[in-house]
Amino acid sequence: MPAFTFEKISPPPRRGPIPPIEKKQRGVIVQVLGRFVEARVQRAERLDQSIRDLADKLPPK
Repeated sequence: MPAFTFEKISPPPRRGPIPPIEKKQRGVIVQVLGRFVEARVQRAERLDQSIRDLADKLPPK
């Protein structure tokens, strides 16, 4: 048998509405990473489009 026990204490009830959460300014590192991702997505879209254009120019088999 344990020598002591822990009681589960419930949190106090909320009073009133929940205050609005303020948006924090994004960090510089996150902004730089976002720019890299945007550039990569655009580059991938251009590559896909060029592959489709090339496939359209090839004669059908």
